[in-house]
Amino acid sequence: MAAVTVIDHPLVQHKLTLMRRAETTAADFRALLREISMLLAYEVTRDLPLTTVPIATPLAPMQAPQLAGKKTVIVSIMRAGEGILSGMLELIPLARVGHIGIYRDPKTHVAVEYYFKVPDDIAERQTLVVDPMLATGNSAVAALTRLKAAGAQSCKYVCLLAAPEGIQHVQEAHPEVPIYTAAIDERLNDHGYILPGLGDAGDRLFGTK
Repeated sequence: MAAVTVIDHPLVQHKLTLMRRAETTAADFRALLREISMLLAYEVTRDLPLTTVPIATPLAPMQAPQLAGKKTVIVSIMRAGEGILSGMLELIPLARVGHIGIYRDPKTHVAVEYYFKVPDDIAERQTLVVDPMLATGNSAVAALTRLKAAGAQSCKYVCLLAAPEGIQHVQEAHPEVPIYTAAIDERLNDHGYILPGLGDAGDRLFGTK
């Protein structure tokens, strides 16, 4: 079973605390999520393969390291995943982008897909699936299942907060997919929200509540 990695860098934890605060504005929430996303991307991409290429510096020729293979694809689970996507693209501007539109039925918590668009050659790329909250895990499992059906071979799941229930669900359905998160919170409440959490990430990101 793949590992769960908690990215506990002090800057990540500090910014996450600011995001959790009820009084944080939508504008500040967006900015903080973008900043945290760059830090998450730094950690998640540590194992990207490198090759060497000949270059000339102003002083001498050398063999210099460069990313090998096709560019990473970042797949955003809409709509809240857009907040992580924008930050990661600042660090990895040449990444390809995919989108999966999924909403959680408020009564059953079942994930319902309404949009899907990813690169045709996703099978040849490292795939980062991003969504701020791993709560019940239903959306994550549905997204990963759909990506595999589209040919994705190597996926990582990246979120801001995770609940133990969501982690368990993803690991049972997709045991080979590593999970990266900034924090593992206590549990879910009766409505499927993470406690203590930070509220609805999409609503806070876009100011819709």
